[in-house]
Amino acid sequence: MKKMFRTGLLLFAVLAMVFALAGCGGGGEKAEQTAGEGEKQAAESQKLIFGSDTSYPPFESFDANGELVGFDVDLIAAINEVAGLDIEIQTYDFKGLIPALESASIDGSISAMTIKPERAEVVDFSLPYYKSGLSVAVRADNDTIKSFDDLDGKKIGVQTGTTGELEAKNVPNSQIVSFDTIVEAFMDLNNGAVDAVVNDYPVTAYYITTEGEGKAKIVGDMRTSEFYGIAIPKQKPEVLEQVNEALLALKENGKFDEIYKKWFGEAPPEYLPGDPPQS
Repeated sequence: MKKMFRTGLLLFAVLAMVFALAGCGGGGEKAEQTAGEGEKQAAESQKLIFGSDTSYPPFESFDANGELVGFDVDLIAAINEVAGLDIEIQTYDFKGLIPALESASIDGSISAMTIKPERAEVVDFSLPYYKSGLSVAVRADNDTIKSFDDLDGKKIGVQTGTTGELEAKNVPNSQIVSFDTIVEAFMDLNNGAVDAVVNDYPVTAYYITTEGEGKAKIVGDMRTSEFYGIAIPKQKPEVLEQVNEALLALKENGKFDEIYKKWFGEAPPEYLPGDPPQS
């Protein structure tokens, strides 16, 4: 009887150990699975910092309530939504964007930045998302400057580090005045400190229909044809891939057209965002 009792106790102990080990094993697998899902969610929601010159309406600027608004701002919000990203825009001087991208101290830049071969040597660009060009703005009462060709010997305001600055430097006998923001260039145009401003057409046109109404005008045709892209550090090819996939998705679902029409009052060229037609 005692032997049977001891045998029963031994069997009970063995069974209890088996169930305990099974419980531990299942809990371990569940914990491991939960941890894996947590790491995946953390990776998907990791914040990305994109630099931008936030004084460049209608692409990016602060409204009267201190809220960052603009075409580029809405575009990033849409990219976040379709790609499941968490891109945050932070203010940078335009001239500081390329160095920050080269060192990968930021994850990208959306700042109405022209895709140029020299820039593409040190950073990667997304598919083009806007077609632009340079224009010349003068005071509304100026009747002597009628085009880019009339800038010879004039004082020209530009923004530092832009294609406008590069183009203005080709004007013979001109005096180039470079500003950290285009807003400062327009201010000096209004008070007569410069004779003209060479800058991207959509930004100048927006200024003339808002704060510069009745103060300035655009003269002549657009000087160049150029395309804007979202700049990404060469060290972050995965971010470039995510941005490009998101741009194509926004084109497909119609959201890109919606944002474009909101800020520019017309539909974008059918090839944007994407590779522009070869000239």
